[in-house]
Amino acid sequence: MSIILEAGESVVTRARRLGHSSPTIALDHYAHFMPEAGGKGRVAIDALLNHSAGAASV
Repeated sequence: MSIILEAGESVVTRARRLGHSSPTIALDHYAHFMPEAGGKGRVAIDALLNHSAGAASV
C-alpha cells in the first residue's frame, strides 16, 4: 500500500479496496510513508497564487 500511496493514489480509494471501514485506519498505519504529501498541496497553492498574480499584473 505504501508504494501506491507514494505514487499519488487516494487514501480513500485504497482504504475501500483493502476493505477498511474508514480511511482513518489506513492513515493510522501508512501516513508515515507519505512525508511529501504536504509539499504537493503547497506546490498546488503556489501555482494558483502565482497564476493569479500574473493575471492581475497584465
